[in-house]
Amino acid sequence: MHPHTIVPFEPHHGGRKITGNMDAGFSHLDDESLIRQIQKGSHEAFSALVNRHSNRFYCIAYRLLFNKGDAEDIVQEAFLKLWDRPQLWNSSKQAKFTTWFYKVVINLCSDLNKKRKPLELPEEMELVDNNPGQDVLLDTHHKQALVDRLIQELPERQQLALNLCFYEGSSNEQAAEIIGVKVKAVQSLIMRAKTTLKDKVKRYLGGGSI
Repeated sequence: MHPHTIVPFEPHHGGRKITGNMDAGFSHLDDESLIRQIQKGSHEAFSALVNRHSNRFYCIAYRLLFNKGDAEDIVQEAFLKLWDRPQLWNSSKQAKFTTWFYKVVINLCSDLNKKRKPLELPEEMELVDNNPGQDVLLDTHHKQALVDRLIQELPERQQLALNLCFYEGSSNEQAAEIIGVKVKAVQSLIMRAKTTLKDKVKRYLGGGSI
């Protein structure tokens, strides 16, 4: 049995998080201090780190995989990798913990996506019900489902830039550090992604907009 068990995710502010036993004495420590304790084998420090950050990393994993179960598995795999080899993160050589861990999660998502069979949208996709009594909220839901699906078709770096800056609230500078490019490259990636999405949404919605 693994020396530390991560219990199942639970709903949390629209996302999901890993929960576990946590000593309140560790909750006030910053990430760097927690990892130093984890390097000494502290389960309580590990639980504190997991509870603090699992929701945000689940969110980006879900945005890249669009599968709740896979996103949960990826986040658990990433945290367990940290538990097994906490020395992988070194504050004197690495960026701050969250930036580094984003890269770990994103790389695991990328590896999983490479093993998947690509999902393709049909050339003609009827998403809008033109009945007079159409529910506007349902229409909005359909459009968001289309956008999510089209995001999956974007090149990997465009997906990352869009998801980090628009869905995760990262600054262009933070996204650039996570992706490993310059800030101007992030801005270019976002511009290209938005242009592609707008063109495809117009095509699928017969001239409509997001």
